[in-house]
Amino acid sequence: MRRNFDLLLTAIAPTIWGSTYLVTTELLPAGYPLTVAMLRALPAGLLLLAVVRRLPHGIWWARSLVLGALNFSFFWWMLFISAYRLPGGVAATVGAIQPLIVLVLARFLLGSPIRGLSILAAIAGIVGVALLILTPKATLDPVGIAAGIGGAVSMAAGTVLNRRWRPDVSPLTFTAWQLTAGGLLLLPFTLAMEPPLPFPTAANLLGFAYLGLIGAALTYLLWFRGLSRLEPSVVSPLGFLSPTTAVILGWWVLDQRLSLIQFLGIAIVLGSVWLSQRAQQLPSGGKSAPTDLQAVASRA
Repeated sequence: MRRNFDLLLTAIAPTIWGSTYLVTTELLPAGYPLTVAMLRALPAGLLLLAVVRRLPHGIWWARSLVLGALNFSFFWWMLFISAYRLPGGVAATVGAIQPLIVLVLARFLLGSPIRGLSILAAIAGIVGVALLILTPKATLDPVGIAAGIGGAVSMAAGTVLNRRWRPDVSPLTFTAWQLTAGGLLLLPFTLAMEPPLPFPTAANLLGFAYLGLIGAALTYLLWFRGLSRLEPSVVSPLGFLSPTTAVILGWWVLDQRLSLIQFLGIAIVLGSVWLSQRAQQLPSGGKSAPTDLQAVASRA
């Protein structure tokens, strides 16, 4: 019962992330990807730091920077490169390989078993995302593909390391450290590579507030909380809910049409998420699957 509650709470994060495209295109000025990423992370991180009033100590300074780079700075940078150089469907489909990468990294870094059903669920999720948003006219760009893969590897590594590196602080504090670190790492690139933002409108301010407070602070608190209680191979497939939400919002809010193929993609994505959770409840190699990786994860 507690596990199901943790799953549902964690699933809220990628569901909300699916609204990012709608908010960005409808409420924010176009052409400022690094600025938007920085303003999404840094103010939210500083706000949470003001709430928890606790800074990293010792090795957690370096680990917070590494996790901030993997989960925010480098990931969002690669994500934007991929999004600008590839059609949205291709970019999202390339990024959907993340659960497969998590399975491999969790095996080497956490000692988690790799189950055949988990691999099947991850592949089904990729197929579902492709049916959902990949168009026949999609073109491929080598740099965009490389950036998409790099972003997926970055987020996958951050997901697994968030499970391996668990400080003796609350998920709220750990989220504050990572958001702040990620925003600070983005700041010099933003100042060097993009012009200043125009004077914000009321819609711009609403969009920035939503992305920072809801799309970053709240969602990553729920995501990191889930990672502190559940294996990465359980949490990562929930990310398939993000493109699904984006397509549903486009249909609902922007009056975009959905084809039968897209409805099939939604069904496959939801089925893959269910299958991935089912896989973790089955024994591996004839033995009971480990339920707590704390002993392994503490070998930092």
